[in-house]
Amino acid sequence: MRKAFDMVSEHGGGGATARQWRERIEAHLDRAPSVLDLGQALKPAAILLPIIEREEPSVLLTKRSDNMPTHAGQISFPGGRVHAGDSSLVETALRELEEETGIRREFVTVAGFLDPYETVNSGFMILPVVGFVREGFALQVNADEVAEIFEAPLEYLCDPQNRSRMSVERQGVMREFHTIPFAGHTIWGATAEIIVNLSGRLCA
Repeated sequence: MRKAFDMVSEHGGGGATARQWRERIEAHLDRAPSVLDLGQALKPAAILLPIIEREEPSVLLTKRSDNMPTHAGQISFPGGRVHAGDSSLVETALRELEEETGIRREFVTVAGFLDPYETVNSGFMILPVVGFVREGFALQVNADEVAEIFEAPLEYLCDPQNRSRMSVERQGVMREFHTIPFAGHTIWGATAEIIVNLSGRLCA
């Protein structure tokens, strides 16, 4: 499988530009959100996968506070469960981005959607919303929910060579998952699977 970066830059000669990345990503996203299959017990949720439009695009990630009731201390995208006042799952993702990071929604252009993802242990069905974030925003960290905010290069996250698979047994069931190391962090769980979904679309 070729790197996503190679797929983007093969027609441009040399490194891909931010515009080439954006055009490639937009072409491989779902234009409308999938209907979430909630079954009897799953709770609807949404995350924003924020791609910062720098010369070399990056992805904004958060480290959840150790005080959070679910997924404490894990690397994640801004997001959470649907609130009663949310008009849509896109509204949920944009609201959570602003609440957790301080990035106002006017800095975000929603580009499309990835495949929904079910969190087995916490019982959420997540809609990943991909948004391009223009430069000039200011961060205001919500310390009650977020311990750290950092950026990782989009090219690095989308490169299959930078990930591995691990397995763990829970309640007698062996589960496999991807891990992506970056700058002393380990990205895994729903966050890693959503990144792998994006990477797979770009490399298809």
